[in-house]
Amino acid sequence: MANERLKALEEVEKEIAMVLQCAGNIVLELSKDKANASHLDRQLVQFQSSVNRVESELSAQIRYLTQVATGQPHEGSTYSARKDCQMALNRAEYTKVKLGELGRTCEVMLEQHQQT
Repeated sequence: MANERLKALEEVEKEIAMVLQCAGNIVLELSKDKANASHLDRQLVQFQSSVNRVESELSAQIRYLTQVATGQPHEGSTYSARKDCQMALNRAEYTKVKLGELGRTCEVMLEQHQQT
């Protein structure tokens, strides 16, 4: 799962490079005295297509990270289960401390009762 996400981000990086290349080509073509309209159109279509793919994949990555950050169950992560387990351990430790305190209180009360 993590490898797939990294591969997707690598593809986004390649698409960003394509966006920059298309933008450069468009600027270069526009700087000419006589711009080739069909070349500009092709570059513009490629630019828009690449931007849309980048936007779509980055949105998917952000949705995934939002799920991870909020502890929602999602594919391939044990974060929520680990968080629940840690909370259970904390509650068990707290219960142990409170039972110890209760035991000491009972002992003190028994000692006081025996002295009377």
